[in-house]
Amino acid sequence: MKPVKEKLFPTLRVDSWDNFVGQGKIKKALRVALSAAKKRKESVEHILLYGPPGLGKTTLAHLIAKELNVNIRASSGPALERAGDLASILTNLNNGDIFFIDEVHRLPKIVEETLYPAMEDYHLDIIVGQGPSARTLKLDLPKFTLIGATTKIGSIAAPLRDRFGIVHRLTFYEPKDLIQVLQTASQKLKIKIDHAVALSLAGRSRGTPRIALKLLKRCRDLAQIRGEAGITEKILDESLNLLEVDAMGLDANDRRLLKALIDKYQGGPVGLETLAAIISEDKETIEEVIEPYLMQIGFLKRTARGRFATPKAYAHFNKTPPAALEQQKLI
Repeated sequence: MKPVKEKLFPTLRVDSWDNFVGQGKIKKALRVALSAAKKRKESVEHILLYGPPGLGKTTLAHLIAKELNVNIRASSGPALERAGDLASILTNLNNGDIFFIDEVHRLPKIVEETLYPAMEDYHLDIIVGQGPSARTLKLDLPKFTLIGATTKIGSIAAPLRDRFGIVHRLTFYEPKDLIQVLQTASQKLKIKIDHAVALSLAGRSRGTPRIALKLLKRCRDLAQIRGEAGITEKILDESLNLLEVDAMGLDANDRRLLKALIDKYQGGPVGLETLAAIISEDKETIEEVIEPYLMQIGFLKRTARGRFATPKAYAHFNKTPPAALEQQKLI
């Protein structure tokens, strides 16, 4: 089985509920469920956390394990290639332990089907032998809790999705929460950042703590090279200019896509394949990496006819949208 790589900076991951910023309603609902399960002396129902990447799904899984005072075993959908990989983990769990699967929507079909009886009845059906002499053995499992994390809940098969008793969607962070994330992280990194600079950095972080922390570390690098005790507005601007991140959090790829729509096609519509060829990116990168944030901030609209740059996108580049685009009311 392939090892799972840590995706977030381990030194910056929070280790207590009090230090976990944002997702207030989810935190409250989870703590109620955990407290009730502990009071009943039962394992917690299986939990599914979904939403865009970088919002804290993995961190919440570790906090749940800490709250319950149990062990956590982590893997990912692509790493569980065979049913035997799954069986080797489940049979080594203790009662109440957490099994965390990141990218659960990418589980192979055979592994997913093996999970059904494991989640519902806490046993594995093992097929021994082949052909007419094959027989099924039932292997009992401890009462574990599966926590699945995914960015694509619609890609999870309905039978698997329905076996999660607790389902929560993580949302993008407000600037005030990101400021708190940045200030806490800056203390761990031993670099100063005042409120105004943290607010500016939060505004360029796409509402995502992981991005905010990544940008903070790059600003720290430059501050240390310049011999500064903290991250100033000048250090922030210079760092993000090096990374080609503008005041709205747009990077070079975002701007290339928007400029292609605006400068070459008068705002659109442009088909996905044409757009991919123009900016030399594959279609999956455009759909899954570039477009979501542009649509979230209202700079891009996807229609059956193709992609449009909205009047907001034109305003960002200090350009006037054509009359035809205004008539589309893409605001």
